[in-house]
Amino acid sequence: MGSRPWIVEDELWALIEPLLPPWPQKAPGPKPVDDRRCLQGILYVLYNDISWQLLPLELGFGSGQTCWRRLGRWHEAGVFDQLHRILLAELHAADALDWTRACVDAPRPRQKGGEATGPSPVDRGKTGSKHHLICDGKGTPFKVITTAANVNDVTQTLALVDGIPPVAGKPGRPRRRPDALLGDKGYDSNRNRRELRRRRILPVISRKGAPNIKDLGKLRYVVEQTFSLLHYFKRLAVRWERRLDLHDAFVSLACGLICWRRLKNARP
Repeated sequence: MGSRPWIVEDELWALIEPLLPPWPQKAPGPKPVDDRRCLQGILYVLYNDISWQLLPLELGFGSGQTCWRRLGRWHEAGVFDQLHRILLAELHAADALDWTRACVDAPRPRQKGGEATGPSPVDRGKTGSKHHLICDGKGTPFKVITTAANVNDVTQTLALVDGIPPVAGKPGRPRRRPDALLGDKGYDSNRNRRELRRRRILPVISRKGAPNIKDLGKLRYVVEQTFSLLHYFKRLAVRWERRLDLHDAFVSLACGLICWRRLKNARP
């Protein structure tokens, strides 16, 4: 990932810049910090998990407060969600997505407070959040939902499936549905199985009290790898943002960066 992964490559910036909302023509105050430098400051925090106040001014990112505000403004404008969709479409066009199956999972809770937090099931004395993830058969993230730590995984199954964005990139209607959904016993629910079949998705989910489906773990390992990639961004390994929208902004940006790396690897 390089010694300075927060540096935005020209090719990636060419995708992001058109998505950014313009500044008002007669905005009061001094000239705003350059958007590209601000984005690099945001990435610096995402990779290194430092306080906004400790963002090194000598690197030219602007103040932590400037980057923090820009992050919220861009998330409100849907910049990072749009970037994620564009990169998914590029991957789809390159035949780099595996629609034969999707995998869901949610690892142990990530502690700290703020919106969408609740008692941890492993330590009721602490509040925390956790990420629920759905990815394709190769581990490319489709959707991440942040909830309180005490939210059962099974309750997020359909929200994850329905949260897959429409993925263009090929002739015809954009694709939104995998052929099958793989999940462990934490996703065991007859209602969800019915709803998945109604969406023409084959549920491959182990039942509680029964042996695990043969080789299911070998097919689902990709989701664990995706969580490792997601939590490589230190700001996401433990949640610090009390505002859920800012945390989700970081999550969406991280998903886009994972897709960007995969797209570069998929190109000849």
